[in-house]
Amino acid sequence: MLNNRSELLFLYDIQWANPNGDPVDENKPRIDEETGKNIVTDVRLKRTIRDYLHQYFGQEIFVREIADENEHIQDAKMRAEDFLIQNGEKVNKSKVSLVEMKSIINEQVLSNCIDVRLFGVTLPIEKSNKEKSSITHTGPVQFKMGQSLHAVKLEYIKGTGAFASGSKMSQKTFREEYVLPYSLISFYGIINESAAKYTRLTEEDIQLMLEAMWNGTKSLISRSKVGQTPRLLMRVVYKEKHFQIGELDKYVSLHSEKADEEIRDVADYVLDVTALIQLLEKYKDRIERVELVQDERLVCSENLFESLTSKGLTVERKEF
Repeated sequence: MLNNRSELLFLYDIQWANPNGDPVDENKPRIDEETGKNIVTDVRLKRTIRDYLHQYFGQEIFVREIADENEHIQDAKMRAEDFLIQNGEKVNKSKVSLVEMKSIINEQVLSNCIDVRLFGVTLPIEKSNKEKSSITHTGPVQFKMGQSLHAVKLEYIKGTGAFASGSKMSQKTFREEYVLPYSLISFYGIINESAAKYTRLTEEDIQLMLEAMWNGTKSLISRSKVGQTPRLLMRVVYKEKHFQIGELDKYVSLHSEKADEEIRDVADYVLDVTALIQLLEKYKDRIERVELVQDERLVCSENLFESLTSKGLTVERKEF
């Protein structure tokens, strides 16, 4: 079980693609109109993590699309009842009370679903039309909205499709899409040790999640996501309960000779980490360790590993 709090900083980039389309705005990449920066929802990052944990590690995931033989997709209530199991057998809900039903489902979900232990869930429980309840778990791991460290440029692309628009038609369909030539996206997250007790989150779960963040980002192969590359992942683990520095993402910035909208590659800038190093040094007596993964193409203003180590922090280099 987790004893102390930790914080996360995760940077990844994307080229000529759409990191997170807005379905109510023609699926355009989300952009803050005031700053011109690209926005990515925490839900998108959690989806990446869930998919990798399920597909590559074989972990059970509660929040995933499951259809029956008629291709009807499960709702949350039906999904919860997948876990109405005791001693390896499905329980007839007519033979147990609502309280017992909740207890069985809750135990099975927490024991089996790593995404619930990480991100929490609300489980709707229904024994009958008159007997309904729910179980809510607040996720120990939460992320702010991701945001690019620079203003981005939105490009509109139009092309022809592979098929005709209908039968007996000679004209192919047209396709259109909006992409970003480049975006370096920064996510800040926190792992709360108090909430972890209720979802039974373990250190092993966290390590699996970190690998899923890194390798899951590289493993996205849809047209709109292919080519995403993780550049930096840092976890700061503290020595004491209830303490956190906060806002680690505010202490990194880009320095480039190009205008923000002209950036097209990780080689076009230097990531300034000086303020981040100074911040971590200031609180080094309250930090147990720093876990660090860095892509070799990302150039920083200072060598993170060497600088933090020289200032007396314990730094653990990780490889996924």
